[in-house]
Amino acid sequence: MPESAILIIEDEERMRRILDLVLRAEGYRLLAADSGEEGIKLVDEGGVDLVLTDLQLGKTDGFDVLDHVTKEWPDIPVIIITGFGTVKSAVEAMKKGAFDYISKPVDNDELKIVVKRALDMRRLTQENRGFSQGLREQFGFENIVGSSPELTKIKTLARDIAATDSTVLISGESGTGKELLARAIHYASLRSGGPMVAINCVAIPEHLLESELFGYEKGAFTDAKKAKPGRFILAHRGTLFLDEIGEMSMPTQAKLLRVLEDRMVEPLGGLKGMKVDLRLVVASNRDLRDLVQKGKFREDLFYRISVCPLDLPPLRERTGDIPILLEHLLARYNRERAPGFRDSRRRRSASLRTMPGRGTSENFRIWLNG
Repeated sequence: MPESAILIIEDEERMRRILDLVLRAEGYRLLAADSGEEGIKLVDEGGVDLVLTDLQLGKTDGFDVLDHVTKEWPDIPVIIITGFGTVKSAVEAMKKGAFDYISKPVDNDELKIVVKRALDMRRLTQENRGFSQGLREQFGFENIVGSSPELTKIKTLARDIAATDSTVLISGESGTGKELLARAIHYASLRSGGPMVAINCVAIPEHLLESELFGYEKGAFTDAKKAKPGRFILAHRGTLFLDEIGEMSMPTQAKLLRVLEDRMVEPLGGLKGMKVDLRLVVASNRDLRDLVQKGKFREDLFYRISVCPLDLPPLRERTGDIPILLEHLLARYNRERAPGFRDSRRRRSASLRTMPGRGTSENFRIWLNG
């Protein structure tokens, strides 16, 4: 994998040398500019993966650089360097699209962590874009099989919601297609070029869920040998899907609520929060209102996540979709019986037969969902 190229825009030669020394030791390729005009020119020449710029640069300042990069090169993250007394300006820069900011005097460890996060985010975004077209075709609303009035109403409403940036709560029994609907919403939205990150809250032990969601810094606990970004960070500028949110513990709910209110994520062991820009879609097979009444789910969090509620009806309530679903399954079966598919399907069928603890209906659901 080629080394990442970082452009340092800083008018103080001493600071440029310090940043160069710290980052070059991490294996990055460094470019430098002593003015905003020169920095913009280097960005436009191509080959830059990350911009690290001071705010106070003279005629063309850090805000001008940020505006140009976010408009012309939206895939390139921008990290702001700010001196004493300009932190307010740095926060304003983040509102305009900066990835993060670092205060002077620069802490070397903090610098390396923030730079790595930004480059990881860029890499994930690029990888996701490479798959986005195929994923849009695979997870589009047209692949939610059924034309009953109940399902048609849900799909129409979901299409309208996808055009907004509102938080979505999908309710429905297990097997009704909640994650499929969540992905359809993502790939029909303006965030379709960003990552779609999913996590099943009931599939991860409670003591690990918090670190999976919010990440952790190196040394945050005994086994934290290196920093790990959480799902919120990985979903930056995309969509985060929290499945079975009704199983989340009250302490984790409290931290989730704080993230939704502040849009800031603080990793375990971290010294400061990180701004995140994402759309949240959650799902539950349990009645969250009932959980609120029983004191098992926070009422304030419930109102935060139920901005746009969607209730998926089970198949037994839309029996008119059964013939359509059968035709879809038959067409898929015939297609996969074609040369080139048989061997892979045979191996998969054998693996399903040997899955311990799974009933026939669940194995069929796994086969159906691909």
